[in-house]
Amino acid sequence: MSVQDDLAAVKRCLEELVRTVGQLERSVTAERGAAPAPAAGRAENLVTIPDAPYDSGLWTDTDDEGLGARDRHAP
Repeated sequence: MSVQDDLAAVKRCLEELVRTVGQLERSVTAERGAAPAPAAGRAENLVTIPDAPYDSGLWTDTDDEGLGARDRHAP
């Protein structure tokens, strides 16, 4: 098989997976008796992280993970 054939097969499988998950979500929602949540509703759970730098005071007396404390040297 060529790379194009492999990519086409992967695309078909992915489309089938998306279709199947959608059907499963509708089925579970119907069993629970609730109205299906719109896909756009998922964006409500997103948290916006500002581009402004964090206050350097937040990092006072912290260790760099895996590197140890800033004022000490490795043995």
